[in-house]
Amino acid sequence: MTRILVIKLGALGDLVQAFAPFAAIRAHHPTADITLLTTAPFAGLMRAAPWFDHVVVDARPPWWDLRALAALRRVLSGHDMVYDLQTSGRSSRYFRLAGRPPWSGIAAGASRPHDNPQRNHMHTRARQRDQLRRAGIADVPDPDLSWLAAGGPVLPDPYALLVPGAAPHRPAKRWPAERFAALACRLRDAGVTPVVVGTEAEAPLAAVILAACPQARDLTGQTGLAELAGLAARARLAVGNDTGPMHMAAAMGCPATVLFSRDSDPALTAPLGRAPGQVQVIRVDDLASLSVERVAASLG
Repeated sequence: MTRILVIKLGALGDLVQAFAPFAAIRAHHPTADITLLTTAPFAGLMRAAPWFDHVVVDARPPWWDLRALAALRRVLSGHDMVYDLQTSGRSSRYFRLAGRPPWSGIAAGASRPHDNPQRNHMHTRARQRDQLRRAGIADVPDPDLSWLAAGGPVLPDPYALLVPGAAPHRPAKRWPAERFAALACRLRDAGVTPVVVGTEAEAPLAAVILAACPQARDLTGQTGLAELAGLAARARLAVGNDTGPMHMAAAMGCPATVLFSRDSDPALTAPLGRAPGQVQVIRVDDLASLSVERVAASLG
């Protein structure tokens, strides 16, 4: 049996952007034994996905930990093809650790290199499609995500997801919580229940929103990735910063408005929807200057 390894280690948004490549690899190798190497936060979700036979957690051991590297080598070895969708310096070093198998990625010496000189200027999805095309997989359509749509609590319709958090080490990516609170009040007045989602660490942001709009619902820290996907699939709309849950909402077909500051470039990383016009991107240099009126106007 053909053995395939797929490597994707990154953050939630990066993982979601790889759903279509995951599905395309499975469709191209329908009878193969396919393993995903990923990180612990995503292992549970990916074990429920229809694309992989095995999911292995990469603890990303330090290079001086020889015993851990030997264990990682055993995971990496023995595959007939490796698709490195992480394409980082670290994952490229896995090429040598694995014994230089047939490899799609940017590692020096890869048999199917993604050597497009424009790769660093391409949107993540376009870059991955181009990488797979050069590896012999020409068709990378939007995947069937029906296996995710039923997760999470079923809330009374209509409701809107608010995602006020973002990477804690990049505060410039956050629209002020007070603006989310004002938007929540507008949604409430329009008969739409605001539902705040995010990690447990983002509960203080939800508290600001609920202080202004007690009718909002706080689910921060209460939804895993599958639950978040189901919530997004049933939501009337979603508004949030450039962060992983907004990628999930877009992937599930939820109409979404995503807020970008100068800290990141939507041309490279913006969430992509399943239909034209589903995702609206608002980019300003400083999110503190972005008005509630402008965001509300994007909601239609």
